[in-house]
Amino acid sequence: MTEFVVAPDGVRIAFEIVGEGEPIVLVHGFGSDRRQNWRIPGWYETLGRAGYSVIALDCRGHGESGKPHDSAAYDEHVMASDAALVLDAAGHERACIMGYSMGGAIALRFAHEHPQRIKGLVTGGVGATYFTRNQQWRIMIADGLLAEDVSLLSPVQRMFRDFASQSGKDRLALAACMRAPRFNMSRDDFARISSPALVVCGETDEVSGPPEPLASALGNAHAILVPKRDHMLTVGDKMYKQAVIEFLGSLAR
Repeated sequence: MTEFVVAPDGVRIAFEIVGEGEPIVLVHGFGSDRRQNWRIPGWYETLGRAGYSVIALDCRGHGESGKPHDSAAYDEHVMASDAALVLDAAGHERACIMGYSMGGAIALRFAHEHPQRIKGLVTGGVGATYFTRNQQWRIMIADGLLAEDVSLLSPVQRMFRDFASQSGKDRLALAACMRAPRFNMSRDDFARISSPALVVCGETDEVSGPPEPLASALGNAHAILVPKRDHMLTVGDKMYKQAVIEFLGSLAR
């Protein structure tokens, strides 16, 4: 059942709680939502069988959450705070958190800004390119989302455009989200994240790059490379799921 919490700027954030057990917050990727990123690929079932309570939110601009068209509404600090508000609404002080792609960057920000609330951190679809990708890349993607002539788009622009054009999605809100300035954390920032972490990327994921550079920057992390998977296919892969279940299990020992 969908529940809502209202952020300080008035944006309604949708979330749901499924199952009982140790809580894990799930933060989906750009252009997706909790259903598409997590429920359909079987994550709710996988985590539920392993004894976890899923707390999955729709990030602002996505799913059932509010969809402002102002890029200022999508500051990464604000989006990490949305996750904290959802955790509060679910009645938990502390939990594991897993994010994919954009959600992985939000999870990293959450772990840095709310370290006392993190038991374990999983990022998927975030790797070496975190340190090299600049704002111009994001603007290029946003331009592709709103371009009138799709025949002129690059392959990566077309991939994002096609995904954002699926039924029920608001391309204006998504473009605003993509245009929001991102001030990536430094390696020193990552080194101060002491909670155990798992970094997962697909072998052929050109969006994320390999996981090892990010894992080595974090204070207490290891990397998993999923063979023959790109950015879109890694999220539902069995190897990814198994690695996460083993990682979460290690936190209880």
